Amino acid sequence: MYILVTRTRPDRVRLRELDADGAPTGPAGTGTDVTLSDAAFAVHARAREDGGVRWVWEDTAEIYPLLLRARLRVQRCHDLRLCHAILRNSALTGASALANAPAGRWDAPAAVPRPETAGSTLFDMDLGGAAEAGGETQDEDARTEFLAQLAAVAASAEPGRLRLLLAAESVGALIAAEMQFAGLPWRSAIHDTLLTAELGPRAATGQRPARLEALAVRIRNELGDQTVNPDSPPELLRALNRAGVQVTTTRAWELEKLSHPVIEPLLRYKKLARLQSANGWYWMETWIVDDRFHPEYLPGGVVTGRWATRGGGALQLPRQIRGAVVADPGWRFVVADAAQLEPRILAALSADTAMASAGRGTDLYAGIVASGVVETRAHAKVAMLGAMYGATSGESGRLLPRLARAYPRALALTESAARAGERGDIVSTRLGRSSPRPGPDWQDEQARGSEDGAGSAAQRRARSQAGDWGRFTRNFIVQGTAAEWALCWMAEIRKGLWALSSAAAPESGAARSAPGPFASVPHLVFFLHDEVIVHTPAALADDVARIVGEAAATAGRLLFGDFPVDFPLTCVVVDSYADAK
Repeated sequence: MYILVTRTRPDRVRLRELDADGAPTGPAGTGTDVTLSDAAFAVHARAREDGGVRWVWEDTAEIYPLLLRARLRVQRCHDLRLCHAILRNSALTGASALANAPAGRWDAPAAVPRPETAGSTLFDMDLGGAAEAGGETQDEDARTEFLAQLAAVAASAEPGRLRLLLAAESVGALIAAEMQFAGLPWRSAIHDTLLTAELGPRAATGQRPARLEALAVRIRNELGDQTVNPDSPPELLRALNRAGVQVTTTRAWELEKLSHPVIEPLLRYKKLARLQSANGWYWMETWIVDDRFHPEYLPGGVVTGRWATRGGGALQLPRQIRGAVVADPGWRFVVADAAQLEPRILAALSADTAMASAGRGTDLYAGIVASGVVETRAHAKVAMLGAMYGATSGESGRLLPRLARAYPRALALTESAARAGERGDIVSTRLGRSSPRPGPDWQDEQARGSEDGAGSAAQRRARSQAGDWGRFTRNFIVQGTAAEWALCWMAEIRKGLWALSSAAAPESGAARSAPGPFASVPHLVFFLHDEVIVHTPAALADDVARIVGEAAATAGRLLFGDFPVDFPLTCVVVDSYADAK
């Protein structure tokens, strides 16, 4: 059974029960209007949650936080906007009415939460008047879209895979909202201490901390220029060239190749300046609320299906500040990350049993070395990255032929995906998320390069752009399928934690934790592509670690059935994120 939730007014929603085919049930199927704070909403939600219901709504990020504030969680949902994006572009549903319909409101970006102010809460939404458009219209439009999605899946070439993808994408949206609501435990006092140790005491607005200023003085002295601003790449580049340091960019990777007295302080300055700008005191005061970091995750924010974030830089937490991520008293972190995820995904995706065997029960790169393919682990890694990202020169280009001889199915799959991209064709992940086609400028460039009498410059541009798009599609199938595995992994973790929370009561000493429904139960608090953190009462930490490990194996079976590929984890129980690695 489904429950369709539509916003009828800023403070009201309509709840409408639908059967398995999306048809309304109950008297005339008109539904029930309730206020978001109405006890009827809570009663209705609790009464239905144990019955295997799937909630259907336009945007999880809009509706679900309102339930969380009422201390309610839901097990399953169908996010119409996220699922529409998948079905609209998937090759598996290319013949459907949904995929071929004119662009409409379901193709528009989701509403953006307005910035928090002193008089608002973290989850206030700017609805832009959309919710005032009439409950009946909103309700029927959402049901029509839901029916179109059900029809597109049912008529697709692989309905089972698509259903799994839509379910995983939707539960990912639930997890994202829950992690934002619960927040990652973060100690501002420790953060301040770490920043002071790295940068020196906090400086006045517009001034550099002491360590940065001392490095800036050294840089100016080494360059013989007392006016250069090391924060200005154009100024710095000109000063470097005047000092005889011939570079075309001030990026660290190029500076590291050079030998000059200015290089050491300059690289150190860049590292500390990055810390100051990305995670300094201003960041701390902006993003840490009541010792919690509440980043806004964007499921499906990257075209491959990977997540993105809006502000806060949650996907880039440098090691210098991880010591501020400390579990609550009586609680612990379970931190886990998947080893060599993308190469293992490639082995399973291509059904390359030789590559899968190389990583069975061991580090995959070490297994490749043990198989005699290359001499060192570093060689194995650079060759595998070349296969997945299309590097054909240097050390990677030298080693790729060896990899291709040892693992022909895996390398053939990436090459086939690259050739498809070079032709402008699309490729798809294991569960059916498809790559976009290149835009009209790309198509025009290819046409000009293939015309009779096309000049060498036009041909080179066409080949270069075709190669770039081929590298994109080459990696799309691997990165996108890895994102699907990660979604299934998190979904299984969440399901296991839900069951654990129902069966076990944490010790009373673990009372203080996240707000709302997470106050006393283990819950996900952080995700980064192939890494998760669960915040758990200490008494349940070992059970949580077991759940996390079992979830990885289950995710592999969901995607690849009985294909013999391992997805091993590094999983530790710690008090501080800094102790995890």
